[in-house]
Amino acid sequence: MVREKQIVECVPNISEGRNKEIIKQVTDEIERVKGIKLLDVDPGEATNRTVITFVGSPDDVVEAAFQCVKKAAQLIDMRQHHGAHPRMGATDVCPLIPVAGITLEECAALARQLAERIARELAVPCYCYEAAARTPERRNLAVCRKGEYEGLQERMTIENEAPDFGARPWDEGVARTGCTAVGARDFLIATNFNLNTTSTRRANAIAFDVREKGRPQREGGSPVGKPMKDADGNPIMIPGTLKATKAIGWYIDEYEIAQVSMNITDINVTPLHIAFDEVCRCAQNRGVRVTGTEIVGLIPKRTLIEAGKHFLKKQNRSTGIPEADIIKIAIKSMGLDDLKAFNPREKVIEYLLEDEGKKPLLVDLTVKGFAEETSRESPAPGGGTIAAYMGALGAALGTMVANLSSHKAGWDARWEEFSNWADKGQQLQRELLVLVDEDTEAFNRIMEAFGLPKGTDEEKAARTAAIQAATRFATEVPLHTMKAAFNVFELCKAMAEEGNPNSVSDAGVGVLAARAAVLGAGLNVKINASGLKDREVADKFVAEANELIEKANQLEAEILKIVESKL
Repeated sequence: MVREKQIVECVPNISEGRNKEIIKQVTDEIERVKGIKLLDVDPGEATNRTVITFVGSPDDVVEAAFQCVKKAAQLIDMRQHHGAHPRMGATDVCPLIPVAGITLEECAALARQLAERIARELAVPCYCYEAAARTPERRNLAVCRKGEYEGLQERMTIENEAPDFGARPWDEGVARTGCTAVGARDFLIATNFNLNTTSTRRANAIAFDVREKGRPQREGGSPVGKPMKDADGNPIMIPGTLKATKAIGWYIDEYEIAQVSMNITDINVTPLHIAFDEVCRCAQNRGVRVTGTEIVGLIPKRTLIEAGKHFLKKQNRSTGIPEADIIKIAIKSMGLDDLKAFNPREKVIEYLLEDEGKKPLLVDLTVKGFAEETSRESPAPGGGTIAAYMGALGAALGTMVANLSSHKAGWDARWEEFSNWADKGQQLQRELLVLVDEDTEAFNRIMEAFGLPKGTDEEKAARTAAIQAATRFATEVPLHTMKAAFNVFELCKAMAEEGNPNSVSDAGVGVLAARAAVLGAGLNVKINASGLKDREVADKFVAEANELIEKANQLEAEILKIVESKL
């Protein structure tokens, strides 16, 4: 299975918000790291602080974060710093945030490694906070930043107060750079829910209904009663219904409506669509209606995918439809286009990265363009690419039958059964479409290896090693195609047996396409394996391919017999 691309966000806060030249030098260092997309630079004059946001692969983000801390340490002298925001270092905080394909725990491990490297190579002491904290109390950033910059001199060598990495007696270096808090936290979504009212008081009431903190408990239960306090003199709060949320109500002059403004601090605990549904419920209880949703900033793709699937399930509709269709459902269900046009290509982090310097892909061609490109005198795309595409078409046909079955009149009780099959089909289709271009990439790697210099003995050895590595990759890719295409048989068999009988022939064509994919990719495995010097590895690849071919032939005959019996 093709693993989801790993994407991490980093939001370093540097202690400079007034000198534009210094800020630019820091962001230039970040952008010099290949693969990084700088999303936002937000300087604050009163706070004398700039919030920088960038994304990329885990390795690229960690490198860019290191370069950010390095440049800030060179340019910012904390002995001269004054601002309204709490701070303790030239780079005050540097959190890593999982966006896609990576867990919070993995980001926490990366954050600790980054903190250790910063302390070791830059001599900037580091505290680890939130998910990266090495002690429970340091999950709270305020504990790490206690006393701010001015309190560091006293804390630096006290066992329970010292930084996690780079602790040492106060010296000129620490005096200049201060300390940095490196952490990992979940993705935060800032969103506003639009209301059909101009009343800030009603918007606030709804916000207090839902936010985790809730509202103060008042004497007699009256909204104007005196706030109640506990034995320590702290207000007694009635919690709201949504964990990991902060919210207030306000009026927006630009739109002439009131909104519930919310920060969702952990989208794993409270996804956007759950927050939307709950705000709708609480608004309705107060005679108010939510007309739409405004997203502030960027969001991970899964936020919209999860939302779209949520609303499809509420309608008893199949979720095994193309990604673009799911996102369209999410946009319409939550009214993301209520106030202005909502373009996912401009609001979804993965799409922004995907569109940045995007290379032309075969899968983006028209059907005619793909056929014409294949027909040209160049050797790629070739049989392996076509095999992967045939497998994708087989998966698409099986998925189509599943979706038609899910929506068949009189079969309403079975919608989820067929939706699950359609989900599997969409996953197989995505996997095989990736292999369409990966097969051509495998051929290109071989050509690049053959083009390496071969003058000296060292160059010859390096060239031979590169050719063998590329040849092995070119053998593994069609074998991957065979395995993915083979899984299409299960889908098409289920649809032939249980699916909409009016579409049984489509399931049959899907089987034929899947068999062509398995056998076609098998030919590529064999021809590429013949170029491997390690015959034990080559024989293993060929044996695995032959086994899949034999099973594919058997399954094709078995499923076509089922199809023929229903025609």
